[in-house]
Amino acid sequence: MSIVLDGRHLTIENLARIARDGEAVELAPEALERIKACRALVERKIEAHEVMYGINTGIGEFSEIILNDDQVREFQRYLIYNHAAGIGEPAPVAYVRGAMAGRINVHAHGRSGCRAEITLCLLEMLNRGVTPFVCQKGSVGACGDLAPMSQVALLLMGEGQAYYQGELLTGAEALRRAGITPPGLEARDGLATINGSNLLTAMSALHIYDMERWLKQAEIAASMSLEALLANLKPYQSPLHEVRGFRGAIRSAAAIRLCIEGSDLASGKVKTRVQDAYSMRSTPQVIGAAHDAVAYARSQVEIELNGVGDNPIFFPENGTTQTGANFQGSPVSLPMEMAGQAITMVSVLSERRLNRLLNPALSAGLPSFLTKGAGMFSGMMLSQYTADTLIVEQRMLCTPASVASIPAAADQEDFVSMGMNTALKNAQIIENACGVLGIEMMAAAQALDLRDFTPGRGTAAAKACVREHIAFLEIDRPLHPDHTAMRELVRSHRVLTTVEQVVGDLAQG
Repeated sequence: MSIVLDGRHLTIENLARIARDGEAVELAPEALERIKACRALVERKIEAHEVMYGINTGIGEFSEIILNDDQVREFQRYLIYNHAAGIGEPAPVAYVRGAMAGRINVHAHGRSGCRAEITLCLLEMLNRGVTPFVCQKGSVGACGDLAPMSQVALLLMGEGQAYYQGELLTGAEALRRAGITPPGLEARDGLATINGSNLLTAMSALHIYDMERWLKQAEIAASMSLEALLANLKPYQSPLHEVRGFRGAIRSAAAIRLCIEGSDLASGKVKTRVQDAYSMRSTPQVIGAAHDAVAYARSQVEIELNGVGDNPIFFPENGTTQTGANFQGSPVSLPMEMAGQAITMVSVLSERRLNRLLNPALSAGLPSFLTKGAGMFSGMMLSQYTADTLIVEQRMLCTPASVASIPAAADQEDFVSMGMNTALKNAQIIENACGVLGIEMMAAAQALDLRDFTPGRGTAAAKACVREHIAFLEIDRPLHPDHTAMRELVRSHRVLTTVEQVVGDLAQG
């Protein structure tokens, strides 16, 4: 079933379906009418020679230069040429598709002033699988993602490059094979395509989607380690968290209880310590804080997905035009900095539990480094090294980009969000986080196999899922294939799917 874009109801989940799964997209009929009404207003203003930024003026430092009628017709083409100034490797297809969907959703408000043909061509490109080649680097996150979105706009002129059916082609050839006629660019069309933070917002939406599922898997990994370490389960009981009141901690403790339900540990058959280390008993508070941070970031990203990020913005209801800075990426980049830091924080917690699993002085009787042949074999000793180096990189990436503005355009653009750098950092933070969590799960599965008691239903399901991909470490072997396989297992959310099939939705506790 197609996802209808109307400017108001685009969710992160639906964006992921469009971006990653190739879900078909429709433009709401009323949105099309709004686009046409706004365009009619713009054309009347052009005819009346009303001064409008980026339509009959230059842009940035050149905004005081008025263009003549001939220049107005040609200006949008040169605007796109000039701004298609990125560098380096291509952005993943999913990111670009997400940005295109987000831009269509901006147009759906009927305040951007482009021709309907522009919006409909972007929609056709999504539905027929034509994805522009976009350099991943080049945006400073204000006036939006100008450089990458300009590479999208090149396709509207039949230029640039694009992927079609897995092949990188010229834009003209990709469109020809897909049966799409490029509409060309007329007054306002180019700037209306590029003047918003759509790529960094699409990336952030997909990152939120993955972060939420990663945090659920962090609760699963924690449950496995807590069982393997014979944790005292009193710190996970509901009243303790309810009296403090943080929603994320209440939710996280409930998820851990759900995973451990049915365990000999939960029944009291296994002797435990009076009080465990912080890395064990503060798990709900830490993962809960991350849940709350990511939930806030989600709220901001979804506002941006459904808002009017553009400049200038038209108000057909009263015939006015307003210039401003609704392209500014800071409302997304600042909460996404916190979200990336939250994932890193939980990764550090994961590594600390890994340390307790491996260290015989801390592991409640488990063999050194989880090997039965200590001395001859080193078990998972080096797995901790790998987790540690991933975390150090995450910590480096947590240096905020949102305060790293560098002025540009002769100081006309003297504060920018650097939100694309935030998004690029978060992509690597998430990848590293999947590696760290995968290593903890691998160690916890090894430790559970060395214990002689019945684990909880959720932890048992998680261990079984790990064992489908990683064999018990009976004797030493090269571990890099196991580490990489575990990273991909976490990234795919298969552990989460497996556990929730057994215990239900972890978010419901």
